[in-house]
Amino acid sequence: MSDKTYNVLFICTGNSARSILAEVIMNHLGRGQFQAYSAGSHPRGEVHPLTLETLRHYRHDIDSLRSKSWAEFAQPDAPKMDFIFTVCDNAAGEACPTWPGQPMTAHWGFTDPSQTEGETEDKLKAFSRTYMEIANRLRIFLSLPLEKIDRLSLQNQLRQLGSNR
Repeated sequence: MSDKTYNVLFICTGNSARSILAEVIMNHLGRGQFQAYSAGSHPRGEVHPLTLETLRHYRHDIDSLRSKSWAEFAQPDAPKMDFIFTVCDNAAGEACPTWPGQPMTAHWGFTDPSQTEGETEDKLKAFSRTYMEIANRLRIFLSLPLEKIDRLSLQNQLRQLGSNR
């Protein structure tokens, strides 16, 4: 295992649900090896209340979470990203900022749980399902021997992981 800590940014349009879930899950599962962040192209300005409820249910700390713009991470003093993942189809189609350091990128689309209609119970189930899908994808990603495979091979594996939904 490498001593390197990899920085990863999860991007979604509103930065209120999927990207926040991915940030928290990666920081939990990848502790010591990854530092995760999240951002939005058009941040909602607040984390969706059911995102917070879902994270509380899975016993994550939510105190420091906030909805933020991807522009924060394109600044010269921002952490240099090793990986950037879009987690919604809208963000994947947008023109992204130029990221310092040429990070590896991939699109991992997940259904937006905040668009679920119905009773609160139905909505919570959608958030929980998205949480589990993201956690499963990240477990697979974390099983890759990052320090032992070359950049091109890793980029191809990331793309395949994104298309195996």
